[in-house]
Amino acid sequence: MVQHVLVAPDKFKGSLTAAEVASRVSAGLGVPTVELPVADGGDGTVDAAVAGGFSRITIEVTGPTGERVPASYAWHAADTAVVELAEASGLRRLPGEPEPLTATSYGTGELIADAVRRGAKRIVLGLGGSACTDGGAGLAQALGARLLDADGHDLPRGGAALRKLARIDLSGFLDVAGVEFVVASDVDNPLLGPHGAAAVYGPQKGATADDVATLEAGLARLAAVATATHGLMGAVEHDGVPRAMGVAGAPGAGAAGGVGFAALAFLHAEIRPGIDYLLDLLGFGEHVKGARLVITGEGSLDEQSLRGKAPIGVAQAAARAGVPVVAVCGRRTLGDAELKAAGIEAAYALTDLEPDPARCMSEAGPLLERLAARLAADQLPGGAE
Repeated sequence: MVQHVLVAPDKFKGSLTAAEVASRVSAGLGVPTVELPVADGGDGTVDAAVAGGFSRITIEVTGPTGERVPASYAWHAADTAVVELAEASGLRRLPGEPEPLTATSYGTGELIADAVRRGAKRIVLGLGGSACTDGGAGLAQALGARLLDADGHDLPRGGAALRKLARIDLSGFLDVAGVEFVVASDVDNPLLGPHGAAAVYGPQKGATADDVATLEAGLARLAAVATATHGLMGAVEHDGVPRAMGVAGAPGAGAAGGVGFAALAFLHAEIRPGIDYLLDLLGFGEHVKGARLVITGEGSLDEQSLRGKAPIGVAQAAARAGVPVVAVCGRRTLGDAELKAAGIEAAYALTDLEPDPARCMSEAGPLLERLAARLAADQLPGGAE
């Protein structure tokens, strides 16, 4: 019986998609392989789902700063859609400089609405790489919610405008009864406070210290109004001070600039560990059966990798199946002991072949094939078996 090698990498950000990594590794190994590109809910989640057998649906939606952009989600015949926030509302959709105070998640809501109207019964929402800090207000607006000021006027989009929020009108909200929503994310930040969406992630989206304070006030107002006017378990105010409670204080509510909060509050979503859930969705358990080795990886194997990133999730899933795991990467800062503790027997980096990081990025494909050949010599001495 010929045993296969399961190649299940995440993307090499900035150089190769997960599918391209899997293809290059397979080409360099010279043994039977099964390619299963993976993702953890962030950038590349739709691509991984499509590579795993889903169809791609592309529509035009509102980008983070209001321009119209093409964005895709993945669709499965079994009525499951995979929606990636970064496709519509991500930093990579910015036409120019970040606009932290006005950037919106509206386009992500448009993707969800399209999937619901298409008949989706389960929608997996991957959060990561967002350009907005609007608490998912834009997402809710795209689904029919009206966010009104004290005079009954609709608020403009973006996190800063939420400071003037007085009422949320859900009378025109899209009917999502019977649709299961799952947020695939490993971010455990609450909506508010020093570990919240504005404080932690706002600066990564171009927010100054003053902007962070403005965004925090807007998010707090959103959560407080949701609680006071609709019983949406968001936050409460005592003496004018919002405190994260209920949904606003839930781990993951601060994901993607607070879109996690909107998913919990308005869609009653369940937050699941991103890589674990997506591995199940892509059928990792079936693909790993009979494998002699699993190869995973990502662009940089570092401390962040140990916090629920794709390679560690793959290693844990492979360990449950009793299959050894090695990794490929662009560069690594983790030592052998740290990798072994995480379930990865060895790691091979492009920088082992080419010390120039710029060349590693520009020539990642050919270098990866060479690296895979070296891996095969070390880890698969019998070749095809």
